Amino acid sequence: MGMELMARYRLPDAARAGSATVLDGMKPDDRIEMRVVHADGSTDPIPGDAATMIADILSKLAQSEEVALLSSDAEISPEDAATILGISRPLVRRRMDAGLLLFRRVGAHRRLKLADVLALREREAPMRAALEELRADTEELMALGL
Repeated sequence: MGMELMARYRLPDAARAGSATVLDGMKPDDRIEMRVVHADGSTDPIPGDAATMIADILSKLAQSEEVALLSSDAEISPEDAATILGISRPLVRRRMDAGLLLFRRVGAHRRLKLADVLALREREAPMRAALEELRADTEELMALGL
């Protein structure tokens, strides 16, 4: 992807498996606490919200091979937007032409803000869920010969 990456993270397979085991074993009332340990032995706690974000990143790393952390104001190409949205590049262009996705031109190229692409993905999520449910129902009916 040609996105402006802030950082890329990858865990070795053994660490991924260990992280998944720890996170899967957490109970609803469990919490993650983190501290910075300085060279002199003193410690500073990492705020709970920050620890939760780090735990979320760790969870994503346990599920996939690599995680990219992006700035929400990063500009991406229509190809990258298509990957994020799970649709084809021509469908991304249609959404841009219809005004559903704001973009700017850089020469002959179009650039979209990552935040706008993610907002569209959230708006379309209920429709995608309904279509997935309809697809599953259709497959079930076909399997029954109806």
